[in-house]
Amino acid sequence: MSEAHKPAMPPPAKQPSAIRHPLTVRLWHWANAAALMILLMSGLMIFNAHPRLYWGEYGAHDDPAWFEIGDDQGRGFIQIGDRRLDSTGILGVYEGADGTLKTHAFPYWATIPSEYSLADARLWHLAFAWIFSLALMLYLIAGLLKGHIRDSLHITRQEWRPAHIWQDIKDHLRLRFAKGDEAGHYNILQKFSYIAVIFLMLPMMIFTGLAMSPAMNAAWPWLIDIFGGRQSARSLHFLIAFSLIGFFAVHMVMVLLAGPVKHIRAMVTGRPPRNDA
Repeated sequence: MSEAHKPAMPPPAKQPSAIRHPLTVRLWHWANAAALMILLMSGLMIFNAHPRLYWGEYGAHDDPAWFEIGDDQGRGFIQIGDRRLDSTGILGVYEGADGTLKTHAFPYWATIPSEYSLADARLWHLAFAWIFSLALMLYLIAGLLKGHIRDSLHITRQEWRPAHIWQDIKDHLRLRFAKGDEAGHYNILQKFSYIAVIFLMLPMMIFTGLAMSPAMNAAWPWLIDIFGGRQSARSLHFLIAFSLIGFFAVHMVMVLLAGPVKHIRAMVTGRPPRNDA
């Protein structure tokens, strides 16, 4: 058969990218994980100095608190509004590393430093707050410039359909995980979660933290007004922190169910797991 009569060969199929997680994503992922862990543990020590939360501008022992962790006659308790729950042995009253009973809100193994020190906790917290904030800013800049955020988190019209969202919810409840090419893309629940964390919760953590700073109160007094007072900003800071813990717990459960070794390796090397390539 002459060259002129040879059938045209179909163009080669486009191969999927060998990199699932770009370097900027991997660096931010691990820096963010370390920074948030230290921020949480040092924040719990700061909370130990005054384990009560209020709404509004002022907060003192005589003011009504909506949330409190404390001790009463040797018993630990958590109080939310008018409801009090016993937490002896875990929060409020617990056994310290030396075997003696301690009466701080959070135990030594959950805080940085382990021994009570408000000054040291503030140093840890402020140092890693800068690392956390700068890492988030660099990630967002790189993600916007390189198009990673648009490519990974853009929600299509098809994904907005209630039927599509409900199907994804059912797949998660049945532990049906994506395979093949689908595993290389975020599903709709992942997109909702990451958008909420990256663009709402993490910035709120930064701004509520700034609202608690006396220096920022003087420079940006309007910031306190946005949150309804310094104590309201502290309460929101606390609530968002524990919402992030909830997100982290769900994230870890899903990683464990989907195969922890291959997914951790993918977040280290950037390459997809072999059975999902």
